[in-house]
Amino acid sequence: MVASNGSSFNPGVFILLGIPGLEQLHDYIGIPFFMIYLAALAGNGVLLYLIFMERSLHEPMFFLLSLLAATDLILSSTCVPKTLSIFWLGPQEITFPGCLTQMFFLHFSFAMDSAILLAMAFDRYVAICFPLRYSAILTPQVITKIVMGIISRSFCIIFPCVFLLKRLPFCRTLSIPHTYCEHIGVARLACADISINTWYGFAVPVMTVMSDLMLIGISYTLILHAVFNLPSWHARQKALSTCGSHVGVILTFYTPAIFSVLAHRFGHNIPHSFHILFANLYVTFPPAINPIIYGVKTKQIWNKINLLFFPKGNQ
Repeated sequence: MVASNGSSFNPGVFILLGIPGLEQLHDYIGIPFFMIYLAALAGNGVLLYLIFMERSLHEPMFFLLSLLAATDLILSSTCVPKTLSIFWLGPQEITFPGCLTQMFFLHFSFAMDSAILLAMAFDRYVAICFPLRYSAILTPQVITKIVMGIISRSFCIIFPCVFLLKRLPFCRTLSIPHTYCEHIGVARLACADISINTWYGFAVPVMTVMSDLMLIGISYTLILHAVFNLPSWHARQKALSTCGSHVGVILTFYTPAIFSVLAHRFGHNIPHSFHILFANLYVTFPPAINPIIYGVKTKQIWNKINLLFFPKGNQ
């Protein structure tokens, strides 16, 4: 459908340009991104394999961890392969439906990650504050409902973005100065009012993430209150160690997200190339570092990794 002013509601293809201003460095920038992506694939793949195969890891915490690993794989695989093709082969075409699909899974994975971290905080709250009732509270049925809630909420938050973009006419250049399609970046190419896109694309995800962060903060306030009421130092240390990996992943996920939002909102003097480079690090670094944090900080997973890769040394 083509509007009378020459604008099109079906623009055909977009051109992803990469990182503007750093085109001459694309070949070199692609190398660390490729290595980080391989680490994300290997680390999350090993986590999923261990949790699926080892019956001792069939617990609510590890089930949520496997969901986080699967979501991280979707997040990085949605963007990084296309990004690498841009770095090493030059600007790449992407169809409008392909752009919408990439945009949806990018933002959907982000919303999923945030909700999963909230669910994991609730898991730690129950484990530490109600240890004797842990199995009775977090039954398989409850975990299934939590997972369905996570998926449903993420879908309902992000899916409207697809329709908000499909309603827009495009009559300007279809070149996107980025390595992947994201909601506001694509909306800015439209020759129509995008105030609804801007409002929804900023306010709704930020409100969702902020509410998740507030609930996580409340969970850990209650956890710390319970921990410091424990009778012995050893019991306190053991309880806190079970939360260490989760806190590390929370910091890895939310710190760059908050920085990115603040930089886009207030960092008008920050070069656009820095924004794009940071956005690419955000979809590659957390998925790669999360399995390392859980592998090192979680004793059960660390032991299973040693048995998997060094079976003779553990006999």
